[in-house]
Amino acid sequence: MRTLRLPPRWVRRPLALVVVLGLAFAATLLPLLVLAAAGLSLVVPGRWRPLRMLLFALVYLLLEVVGLVAAFGLWIGSGFGWKLRSPAFQRAHYAVLHGLLAELMATARVVFHLRIDTDGVSWSPLDDGVPGSENAMVVLSRHAGPGDSLLLVRTLMDRDHLRRPRIVLKDVLQWDPVLDVYLNRLPNAFLAGGGRDMVDRIARLASDLGEEDALLIFPEGGNFTEDRRLRAIDRLRGKEMLTQAEAAERMRHLMPPRPGGVAAALAAAPHADVVFVGHTGLEHLSTPMDLWDGLPMDTTVRLCWWFVPADEVPRDPEEQERWLYEKWSELDDWIAGTRPGA
Repeated sequence: MRTLRLPPRWVRRPLALVVVLGLAFAATLLPLLVLAAAGLSLVVPGRWRPLRMLLFALVYLLLEVVGLVAAFGLWIGSGFGWKLRSPAFQRAHYAVLHGLLAELMATARVVFHLRIDTDGVSWSPLDDGVPGSENAMVVLSRHAGPGDSLLLVRTLMDRDHLRRPRIVLKDVLQWDPVLDVYLNRLPNAFLAGGGRDMVDRIARLASDLGEEDALLIFPEGGNFTEDRRLRAIDRLRGKEMLTQAEAAERMRHLMPPRPGGVAAALAAAPHADVVFVGHTGLEHLSTPMDLWDGLPMDTTVRLCWWFVPADEVPRDPEEQERWLYEKWSELDDWIAGTRPGA
């Protein structure tokens, strides 16, 4: 299957103007939009579903515009891009991104009644029990919907952990103007597929991980669906990787991890600790229609972390792959016992 190529940057950049015009249009018609959403809320099932969606969309547009204006100001302040890669301006970009994510998550908490419950025991190993402590990290997380990436990045950047995330993510996310601008100015990797290029780019991204950096990887390679899980198992059997296929069949809530990118990151950053992340609560929201169907959400997102010091990470390739599958199986068991209805 051919991968649809993303348009070049000069084609994507005008989308920023579309966002600005969209906010201006929404502000001009705000009374009519509110009345229409309120009227629909009286006949659409759910508690004020259209009104909630309108409010969240307006806040999202506003934050996009604020982020783009700030990015333009940083570009000018850096000498029209001359010092954008300097440490000071990298910190400034992280600070703006942190603020935008904090506001977006705060809005989601209010509008969607979203609650976040973190296993108290697992928080402290993330910082060795000391908020703000410094150690490079490779963070391996399940992938279950577009909201989990933002939630996880926000968590890594909060005031108790103060990590500078480096993210391995799909290139189609560059359609979002703010993500396109900020994540391309910061050390991240947008990937269009797998193969040798993916492994090399992840290795380069991990090669200079500093004490305050956290490399975020989603080893499944995409959002979980049952069809994708079965296809992944078939691929393993087709490659005669029977042990891995049998382990994947025992996991009911996760797709088998792809070890190539993980191995590249751990080889390039042997000094980094490893953190496995489990979360559940947003897996049913993969598309805008899912978001519509899921409102009002009244959802509790549960997070859990498993910390592995760098000196306990296996370095032999075969042993490391077995270890990754074992940890992924533990994560699958945690999801099975934590998700609603368990």
